[in-house]
Amino acid sequence: MSLRRRLLNTFLRLFEKRYLARAQETTDLRRVFERKARFWFRPPKQSRFASDQIDGVPVTWAFGAGVEDRGPVILYLHGGGYVYGSSRTHRAMAARLSGLAGLPACLPDYRRAPEHPFPAALEDALAVYLDLSAQRPVIIGGDSAGGGLALALLAEIHKHRMRRPLGVFGLSPLTDMTFAGESVVTNREVEAMLPAARASELADMYLQGASPRDPRASPLFARFEGSGPVWLTVGDTEILLDDTRRMADRLRADGVEVTEVIEHDLPHVWPIFGPALLPEAGETLRDLANWITRLSSMSGES
Repeated sequence: MSLRRRLLNTFLRLFEKRYLARAQETTDLRRVFERKARFWFRPPKQSRFASDQIDGVPVTWAFGAGVEDRGPVILYLHGGGYVYGSSRTHRAMAARLSGLAGLPACLPDYRRAPEHPFPAALEDALAVYLDLSAQRPVIIGGDSAGGGLALALLAEIHKHRMRRPLGVFGLSPLTDMTFAGESVVTNREVEAMLPAARASELADMYLQGASPRDPRASPLFARFEGSGPVWLTVGDTEILLDDTRRMADRLRADGVEVTEVIEHDLPHVWPIFGPALLPEAGETLRDLANWITRLSSMSGES
């Protein structure tokens, strides 16, 4: 592991985790994250971005250097606890992945809580998926809450017998809104970024009385027979470690091909930091891009 990993973890623990533990207003969370993303998360040179709307949902298209708008598309669902985050905070990482995989990425600005509670985010993600999948093959992905949303979307696609995606990936996904995983307790001190004490508060903002065991909110309780391949990664010191472990077990029990990558002592959604800040971020995105490329090749699309 790199020296920069240790320095980043220390910085996050001293500043970001403490900020997230005390921040009260959703407007502040959103504004501060947007500002930090502009400063820290820089897209590769020659990346291109375009704003659009798909079935009434605002989206940002991200293209890595030399990537054209053809072939399969990566539908990327941003994280932020369903409360903050946007296509702007995640577009640099999406552009990097786009360049590595050679495919365009589409980032919906789905409706966020508390103004738009469950299942608004899933409804918007489904609307965008239906439009895209009618035209081209789709690979669905996301991080944190967006990773859980990607898996919930996969379950809905199968439940209603829609055209299935080529595959789904999740970076440190939130898959259980009951927060019953042991790592929520055992990793609460070593977790570099997320304050465990705030988890249920964010869930309440999103669910607003809906059951946390609803498969549309917690894909851990969904069924996935017949799904295509799924790729999941998480750090072993994250409070959401068991969200990935149990999700992988759930998927395998339903006969799904799962790639489960557990890395040592990396922060929540580390690929977002990019290789300039964290070498492991670039390594993980390259591994993910290789997986995506294999899916695209097997589909006969390029």
